[in-house]
Formats: sequence, structure tokens, C-alpha cells
Amino acid sequence: MNKMKILPIKNLKKVTLILLLFPAILISQEENKEILFIGNSFTFFWNMPQMVEAMAKDQGVGLNTSQSTVGGSNLAQHWEEEKNTQTRKMLKEKSWEYIVLQDHSRSTIDEPERFQSYATNFIEFAKEKEIKPLLSMTWAYNSNPLMQKTIGDSYLKLGKETNTNVVPVGTIFMQARKSRPDLNLYFDDKHPSSEGSYLIALIFYKYFTGNSVLEVPNRLATLDSEGNQLYLNFILPETGDFLRQLVEEFNLEPYKETN
Repeated sequence: MNKMKILPIKNLKKVTLILLLFPAILISQEENKEILFIGNSFTFFWNMPQMVEAMAKDQGVGLNTSQSTVGGSNLAQHWEEEKNTQTRKMLKEKSWEYIVLQDHSRSTIDEPERFQSYATNFIEFAKEKEIKPLLSMTWAYNSNPLMQKTIGDSYLKLGKETNTNVVPVGTIFMQARKSRPDLNLYFDDKHPSSEGSYLIALIFYKYFTGNSVLEVPNRLATLDSEGNQLYLNFILPETGDFLRQLVEEFNLEPYKETN
């Protein structure tokens, strides 16, 4: 009979350290997906792109998110590099897997031709560089939920015409609003609250990975420049349960059919 060998304490510590680091090792061995969010405050409110990356890292998935965002900006200004934007420069200087295009919240209503023209410019530019473009559908203002039909129809129409996938953020946002009218998804009349931004981050994490969101934590953290833990968001457990279930049960597959 073979006798079981007992590892010395020193070796046991090494094995334990390797097991603890195993998820990080797996991430480092895989090439992380590089994602650039292009938009304005609808994108950057409450650190939404950073929340997507934090969700991924917590779940052992490699996603790196960056952003080119300026408050109140539209895609025409990003394309023309106005308002100190450097979006096209960023697109040229790095290899991206995805770019996420979010236009001004009223562009589809007030300037539909501009929306179509400049979103198409970015889509064509991205495809020439073998980057996958995504259209991020925005949501209606708190004061006027009737905006959503025009917004949604415009994004889906452009997506169909340019063979570009649409992430139905606005559709899910409004579904959450209808299902839980007691939950305030708005910071003001239009910007998302911390709960609203958490919901948006869940949608993108689910879209990019296809993974379940049910184990995503209510608290999301990253590291600051000195390596200290920095919390991005806090969600009540009961709110987190609702938002995660909503995203988990929403069928995103029909929105991925063009790519």
C-alpha cells in the first residue's frame, strides 16, 4: 500500500497561494477584450464603464473598458473632434474589439439625420479597422416616457440598415421602470441614478460575455492609482436581486443576430 505523503508547511503555503491566484492567472493568460465607450454623461454617470470592467474581473472574465465621453456631446462632435474630444485619435492608436456608440439623448428626436449620418460614419470607420461597432440605445426622460418609441425605433432601424447590433439599454431600462415604479432609476429628469447605472452595466456585461449576472455583487470596486480599493457603487441587496433577475431573464440573443 502506498503511503500518503504529507507536504511540508512551506510547500502547503505555496500551493495555497497558487490556488488563490488561479482565477487571476487564467485572466492574464487570455487576451482581454478591449472596449471603447463613446458618448456623454449617459455613459459616464456613476462610473458605468468601470462598473462593467469590475463585474467582469469579479467573475474572472477579462474585459478592459475605456471611454471617450464629454458631457452633452453628440456623435457629430466626437467625429469632428469638437468639445476637446479625441475619439478618432483613440480609435487609430489602439486595437479595440468593440466600440459602443451612444448619441445625445435627444438626437433621434431633434436631429435624426445627424444621428444617422455620424453614427454611420463611426460604424463604417470601425468596420474598416475590423472593430465591432455597437449602438447603445438610450432611454426616455423621466418626465416623458413616450420618447422611448422614437428612440428605440431609430436605433433599431439604423442597426438594420448598417448591419450593426443594438444593445437595447433603453428597452430594458424602461421595463425596469414599469416593473418597479417605486425604484428611482433617475438621478434627475434624464441621467441615471446609481441603481440605473448599475442596471446599464449589468446589460453590457451580459451582452459582452453571455454569462449569468446572478452572482454579480452589489458592491463593485476597483483600485486607485496607489493600489487602494475604491468602491464604484453600492446597491441594496433587494434592488440588486431585482435588477440582476431582470437582465438575466431578458433575451439579448435577437439583438446579436447581425454580427
